[in-house]
Amino acid sequence: MATDWECIPQFYEVHKNPLQSHITYEHPLKIHGVTVIESKGTKRCLKDIRSSFSSDNSSRASSSISLSAEPLTLSFDGTDPLSLFARQEQENMDPLTQQMEKINRKSLDEDNISWSAKRLGILNRYTTSEKLSISTSFLSAASSGGEGIKSQTVVADKVKFRLEQLDDFDDASMSHMIDLTQQEYIQRIEQLNQELITSWNDDQRVKSLKIVIQCSKMLADTSVLSFYPSQFVLITDILDMFGKLVYERLNIKATNIISEGDNRKSSKAEPLYENARETCQNWFFKISSIRELLPRLYLEMAILKCYEFISPKEFDKNLLRITKMIRGIGDPLVQTYARCYLVRISLNVTPNKESIKENFKDFLKIYNTIFSGAVRSELNRQRVNIETYLSLYSPALDFMLLGLVHKNSICTEEIMNECKGTKNNGLLFISMLNVFQPKFIAANALEFVKLLASSNTEGISKGHLFRALGISVSDYPPLPEQRLQFLNGSFNTIDTFTDPIEYINCIETWTQFIAKNFSITVINDLLGTITLRVNASRTYERFYTQLQNILDQILQHFENTELLLIQENFLPYLDLFKKDSNRIVVCKNILIRFHQKSEDNISDEIVINAIMFIGKILSNSVTAQSVEDERRQISHLISSFIRKVTYPKDFERQLSFYVDAREAFTDLDAVYITLVNSVNKLAVGIRHVVKGNYTQKTGAFVKACIAFCFISIPSITAIQNQMDLYLLTGQVALLNQCLGQADACFEAALQLVSNLPRSVETEGISRNLETYLVSYLCNMLATLVVVPDSPDQGVLYLLRLLLSVVTKFPFDAQSSGLVIVYLQALDMLYIQSLEEFPYHIPGVVSNDELYGHDQKYLTEVNNICVQVIDDILVQLKILGSNRQLRTQATLALDLFLRIIRYANLSREKTFQLAVNLWLLAAKAESHIDVKLISHTLQNVEYIYEQMKNTNTQNARSLARLLHRIQTK
Repeated sequence: MATDWECIPQFYEVHKNPLQSHITYEHPLKIHGVTVIESKGTKRCLKDIRSSFSSDNSSRASSSISLSAEPLTLSFDGTDPLSLFARQEQENMDPLTQQMEKINRKSLDEDNISWSAKRLGILNRYTTSEKLSISTSFLSAASSGGEGIKSQTVVADKVKFRLEQLDDFDDASMSHMIDLTQQEYIQRIEQLNQELITSWNDDQRVKSLKIVIQCSKMLADTSVLSFYPSQFVLITDILDMFGKLVYERLNIKATNIISEGDNRKSSKAEPLYENARETCQNWFFKISSIRELLPRLYLEMAILKCYEFISPKEFDKNLLRITKMIRGIGDPLVQTYARCYLVRISLNVTPNKESIKENFKDFLKIYNTIFSGAVRSELNRQRVNIETYLSLYSPALDFMLLGLVHKNSICTEEIMNECKGTKNNGLLFISMLNVFQPKFIAANALEFVKLLASSNTEGISKGHLFRALGISVSDYPPLPEQRLQFLNGSFNTIDTFTDPIEYINCIETWTQFIAKNFSITVINDLLGTITLRVNASRTYERFYTQLQNILDQILQHFENTELLLIQENFLPYLDLFKKDSNRIVVCKNILIRFHQKSEDNISDEIVINAIMFIGKILSNSVTAQSVEDERRQISHLISSFIRKVTYPKDFERQLSFYVDAREAFTDLDAVYITLVNSVNKLAVGIRHVVKGNYTQKTGAFVKACIAFCFISIPSITAIQNQMDLYLLTGQVALLNQCLGQADACFEAALQLVSNLPRSVETEGISRNLETYLVSYLCNMLATLVVVPDSPDQGVLYLLRLLLSVVTKFPFDAQSSGLVIVYLQALDMLYIQSLEEFPYHIPGVVSNDELYGHDQKYLTEVNNICVQVIDDILVQLKILGSNRQLRTQATLALDLFLRIIRYANLSREKTFQLAVNLWLLAAKAESHIDVKLISHTLQNVEYIYEQMKNTNTQNARSLARLLHRIQTK
């Protein structure tokens, strides 16, 4: 035995020394001043930042202002550093820069009319699996279109060379690439674009011109109709690049003029401007010499912006001229896209929309040729149906209408009136619904319903028309007094659809409008109608996506999710999802929306039963093969639902719900953890209600809650979670004066220590559980302070069990964890030796009252202390043998201080143990913190000062100890 330990109470008072403080009226993180560092090295503080910047120039020249860049020195107004910098930049902008910022923001607001915003959508939508072809002479490196012009060539030779190149359009190097896939075709077009840029940079202007001519000729090729919109996008990208190159070249020639205030009539600027104008005219002359109409039109449109170097006020005149020239294109699809390109160009050169209006009128004139016999023959040859063919016009027609009505609401009514009288006007109505402002469509909603209902266009079904209408009114509905009439009028037509696909696709787009603007009765009727129609067709699998989208729209836009769940048609609608995978996705979405939008407390039985049904579907879907993320997400949703269920003042019904939930949601650890925590919370709630005065009924109910937890915890897989819940349940049982149940929980928790793994893997990361166990046992020891001994067990049975099981955990040989637990056990044992414990639980008789400071009890406490100290010394020896001198010395000082505080130093063995521990720590002083020894000594001196007048015998022993350790 290393010591003859005896706990003695210390009665000295512990004084708290307050920190020095002073009153302040400013936040400590707020900037109050700056430090000015003089050139000589002296410092002075300025109380106001602004005053420092307004000092005289000589002071600025001889000093530098140093502002701290640390984030904590920023003004504490809730602004993060990045936002503060942005604000400073805004404040420092000059007026011209601020004006330019406004212009840039305005252009961003108009981005909805930008072609680039629609380009990617066209490329993704209009694809083909058919073979494509390209005719060009510029994709072969061997015949790249002639050699470049050398820099030393004289002007006359240069002009002659280009004229010869221009005459050589039909050279023998033209190659025809056939059987290209769509991806190969796109790659070839991109190569042509790169070839154009390379030729231009090499000063091969004629070659560049020939490239764009050959590319524009491809726009006459409609051999693969379904790909034409994407083909148009790819080719016009090259034309746009060509127009940009030409314009930038001309602009460079005129740069000097612009820098001189754009005074084109000045004597210095006139020759330069004439040079730019002449070059520009030459470009238009070259283009006008192209024999074929289509490339001539497209190239002139591509460089149309360059007219500002010739006649900048005649853009509108030239646009109208080209508009009339486009009439010469025979193919209606090719002509429509040519007009679309002209509209694109016009938006960049003039705000006048007269040319756009003329283009749309010309389109209406040739509109009926779309349905002509010649077109139908070509469609039959390519095996393209009329519906697909009409959809090819949508991008071009939509953009033309968008350019016409953008910021020009006057034209909207006029366009609508013109389209009313047009035969086969379905395509026009779809573009109108896609492009017109939702506000206009909402104001004329009833008229649109009549027009769409009476429209008969081959290839454009009424389902297609009403889908477009539903999309339009979803975000901007008609007036409230018109909505019901509008809905009934629309569904008078929609309900006549016999094709299930057409019907369900149409309903899908109308769901958002209905969910946002109508009552639950209308939504319930909609769900019932859909259920009847789908059940009648018996083709559930075909509509899973649409049915899921419909339900998602309702859940997202209808505010009262609980009201939706209790509708009679809701669960029958859910039964439409026969396939397990789809049903699981739908149920998960329902619970997600319920989690986001439902009230925090729900008690409606119908709602609870509905969510229980949905949650059980998800719970049953979790198997051993389920991924961890899926299990975690489902557990989180079900746990959220469980926490929301509340039966105010009906505690028995609440517990009954938890029992039902435990039965329904099996194999989900997180759900069981939630249930145990919820039942513990319920038991604590009972205590607050009865205020600690339990009746036979309330006492039995609390015991039932504890029993629920005790039975549920073993079903959880993770040992760590089991231990946490046993400890929590034991603490709740102790709080509710259920001592037997508390002992059972604490004992069960301690028995699990030997089963606790040394480490666990969480999300692929291994985590050592040693730190967790030490913290857990310290928490347990703090609880065991007030736990009374069971009459059926010995003195401090639970503490003895803890000290026994802790040795079964595989602590690292170099770890201090086991010793820390032993030291905490010493703290707990010292408290057990006091006549009155520092804290109690109301209604629970702890050991201080139970034993009344009995000497036999104190002897048992001292014996356990001796055992603990012996175990600590063994561990210190092991640490020393493993050369863990730092850890050994630190723990030795911790035990030394506990001996000083708790033990009777007049006992020789205890006194000598304290001296030896001090010597052990002093021997390893070089391995520990340099201040640790001195601080420990100061603590001992402080304890001596406090106790020397209260316990003379122990004070003398402590004085002797101080003398011994100070002389060593």
